[in-house]
Amino acid sequence: MRALCWNGVNDLRVETVADPEILNPNDVILKVRLSTTCGSDLHLIDGLIPTMREGDVLGHEFMGEIVDVGRDVTKVTKGDRVVVPSFISCGKCWYCQHDLYSLCDTTHPKPELQEPLLGYPTAGIYAYSHAFGGYAGAHAEYVRVPFADTDCFKVPDGVSDEAALFISDAAPTGFMGADFCNIHRGDVVAVWGCGGVGLMAQQSAMILGAERVIAIDRYPERLAKAEAFGAIPLDYTDVDVIEALKEMTGGRGPDSCIDAVGMEAGGTGLQQAYDRVKQALYLETDRGAALRQAMLAVRKGGTLSILGVYGVMDKFPLGLLMNKGVTVRTAQQHGQAYVPRLLEYAQRGELTPASLATHRFSLEDSPTGYHMFKHKEDGCLRAVFLQ
Repeated sequence: MRALCWNGVNDLRVETVADPEILNPNDVILKVRLSTTCGSDLHLIDGLIPTMREGDVLGHEFMGEIVDVGRDVTKVTKGDRVVVPSFISCGKCWYCQHDLYSLCDTTHPKPELQEPLLGYPTAGIYAYSHAFGGYAGAHAEYVRVPFADTDCFKVPDGVSDEAALFISDAAPTGFMGADFCNIHRGDVVAVWGCGGVGLMAQQSAMILGAERVIAIDRYPERLAKAEAFGAIPLDYTDVDVIEALKEMTGGRGPDSCIDAVGMEAGGTGLQQAYDRVKQALYLETDRGAALRQAMLAVRKGGTLSILGVYGVMDKFPLGLLMNKGVTVRTAQQHGQAYVPRLLEYAQRGELTPASLATHRFSLEDSPTGYHMFKHKEDGCLRAVFLQ
């Protein structure tokens, strides 16, 4: 089959690789209908996440049609149109039983690569380096899906392929971030980032009852999309974000702040220059402008929800959080806990994940799609690959 492979920093090629096979009785083989780029993929492409190997197949956000089924699979069958969360979960361990699916104790085949850094292994994830399990990704014609009864969700009538596609990762990540905020009537929620996850976090905060949602970014087309969703746009290159948020909240600050940016955040000033130099020299992995700003902006006793991917960041002001009494919640997405609910929202038109798709490419042209996505050319928010 054909697949998009990582062959080194900024070196992506579509190559012929072996077709996936059923390895365990709970596996299915999925014919991929759609897959998409994700901001966290850029960390792999830029060499910020170690343990990638030449020839690794990329892509962790996808949907498709089941074409082969292991003998122990009972909840899905050949021909089903399904969406699959990006983290692989067994459904039976203590973590899965407590809806902490991205922390599954079963699905990481190489825990020795994570334990020295994290203490314990996370769940495996498609196409996110061998430190996260070394699973082949879905920028390919076919992909193997383990634990299909837990990880495959049938897409109902009335939900398009493109809407289902983003319910694989962007929508559940964004919804989880809003859910972490324990939103009450009258709350103000500020979201850093108007990429796919940030926009889904903004819509989700509104669904969960936020009175106002403030969207922070610097790209006009992304801020316009946030405004079209009902958020209040704020361009961080035009204003002092902290002062603007104080003014918009009567001096108190937002009740909750969501960081949907992560380790390659844009910013201004001396701190941003410092981060860029240290990141380039591999003395730290993260540019933390968005996270530090969110920490400063959140009101006393408020909630900081961190969705952005991070590694090692300098100058993390822990004392700020402690002295302000801030609740911090963060995780990789527990998609299996949210996908059924999000499919219902999409079916009713309350959530519009298909609107994230701005550019479409064939699988053969996927390197061009990633280049456009990375450099935000032509207003590219998400590039979708049709297999």
